[in-house]
Amino acid sequence: MTHSHNVPRRTVLAAAALTAAAPLAFAQQPPIRIGSTLALTGPLSATAQVHKLVGDIYVEDLNRRGGLLGRKVEWVLKDDQSKPDLARTLYEQLITSDKVDLLMGPYATGAILSAMGVAQRYEKVLVHHTLGVPSLAKYDKQFPAWSLGSDPANTTTNTVFEALAKGPKPPKTVAVVTSKFPSIHFMSMGARETIKKRGLQEVLFLEWEFGNRDFGPIASRIKDAKPDFVWVGAIGLDGNLLLDAMKKIDYAPPQHFYLYPAPGPLVTLPEAQGALSVTIFEEHPPFSSRPKAQEFIKTYRERAAKANFPDTSVEVQAAASFTAWQILETAVNATKGLDDKQIAEWLKKNKVETIQGNLRFDGPSNYGDDLMRIKQVQNGKWQVVYPPEFAAPGAKMIAR
Repeated sequence: MTHSHNVPRRTVLAAAALTAAAPLAFAQQPPIRIGSTLALTGPLSATAQVHKLVGDIYVEDLNRRGGLLGRKVEWVLKDDQSKPDLARTLYEQLITSDKVDLLMGPYATGAILSAMGVAQRYEKVLVHHTLGVPSLAKYDKQFPAWSLGSDPANTTTNTVFEALAKGPKPPKTVAVVTSKFPSIHFMSMGARETIKKRGLQEVLFLEWEFGNRDFGPIASRIKDAKPDFVWVGAIGLDGNLLLDAMKKIDYAPPQHFYLYPAPGPLVTLPEAQGALSVTIFEEHPPFSSRPKAQEFIKTYRERAAKANFPDTSVEVQAAASFTAWQILETAVNATKGLDDKQIAEWLKKNKVETIQGNLRFDGPSNYGDDLMRIKQVQNGKWQVVYPPEFAAPGAKMIAR
């Protein structure tokens, strides 16, 4: 009799000892350090702040769940000031003097390419969340969380014009105005090709330097061209500045599209009603029904409100950032280690479950499928309107 009682008691004691030892081991082991930069200042800071908030949320939650490999995670973050050259220097520092274990990509294509060059020199894995020109990703240990496929200049732009063709007022004439920011310019050139292929007429083409603040002359030229649809190669606050300039001359475009706007500031502008953009995630089904999505939406909303963000909803930028952390965590846990070579090999052979869906990295430049959907500002909220199976419940594209 005593024997049968002793076994469970011993098991209970052993379990209790293990439970007590876990936090101790967690506290005693050196943390796993993940290094990255973000554009915390400069023209890209409005969007980079979103990525910082997501990283903070993710790392806190990761540590609550026991960290990585039973060790605490520490995020070593530096400000690249929206300057790709500075990002290069800082990633070099993160690897050589800060001796981080793993890397996470910065925000925006220019900085990502800088970070990628450094990662390649040291053979480190680089997961990144917003690279807009997949063909430039020539390093075999880089992995994208921005699911626009390997040929977005073709596939994503075609999705935009397909949505318009099936919308309430299919356009015949198009004005293309764009920033010269590399990824934006690349996509806008792709749009021009798609316009030609679809037999539409381009009535205006205009470019501006990245960081331009004077959109008056551009607004006037668009108004004079009288297009049915305006494609705006926008990044950061370009869309807001252009809409302000249009308002001053009493012009409202019939239909308008903004490529990668700073999400909050645009959606809250009354003139942005009907504005279109691209997305991989918005706060409604089917996106919000994916594992971890609801919990993330709730936490993000609370924290974004505290940080006084103009828009507290989780959309494309926040989702891409969250996805990048999910990719890194999954690969480290699957390989049970921090070996960059093993992590890279595992990612190329396996799918990762993320809030965007299951991602693969076995296509050209380690890209998978183009998961870009079309969203629209409707009554101060972003709603997916195309393809129909991803549209917000009851939402359809509107036009002036």
